[in-house]
Amino acid sequence: RRKAGWLVSRLEALPPRSVLADGAAVPLLGAELTVRHRPDGRGVVRREGNILVVAGRPEHLSRRLTDWLKAEARREFAVRARAKAEALGCRMGRITVRDTRSRWGSCSANGNLSFCWRLVLAPSFVVDYVVAHEIAHLKVRDHSPRFWKTVATLTGDSERARAWLNRHGEALHRFG
Repeated sequence: RRKAGWLVSRLEALPPRSVLADGAAVPLLGAELTVRHRPDGRGVVRREGNILVVAGRPEHLSRRLTDWLKAEARREFAVRARAKAEALGCRMGRITVRDTRSRWGSCSANGNLSFCWRLVLAPSFVVDYVVAHEIAHLKVRDHSPRFWKTVATLTGDSERARAWLNRHGEALHRFG
């Protein structure tokens, strides 16, 4: 009870929820896409320029769009990770996407990479940084100066990307 005022102020400071519905704006790698529901459309989700067309019943729209975003995230992360691992001369394991709250990415001891799918909602330079960070762990397991030099060889603007995540990362968890 003593902390109720503090708690209420923290909750009010959170970014508003971003509902995935017809007409919603969805960021994707720095582009803003608009959701358009087509109940009689064919297929599930398709991108037409800056429009995401979601077919099917309205009650399935959010889940279908989330599934599509997860697939896009997996594809985008895999392309970037393969290129960066090749540049380092490292072998990576499999890539998974999850809905994590505390980490944007991780690299296991056997080289498997895991990323939060919501990262695909961030600008491209942020995604590039997180992928570079995890790929660098294939070569250097800690966060020593050697690690940060390795990250710098794989991507530019690390400080800007980290600042963006610190400032806007919570908002990515407000989608859906």
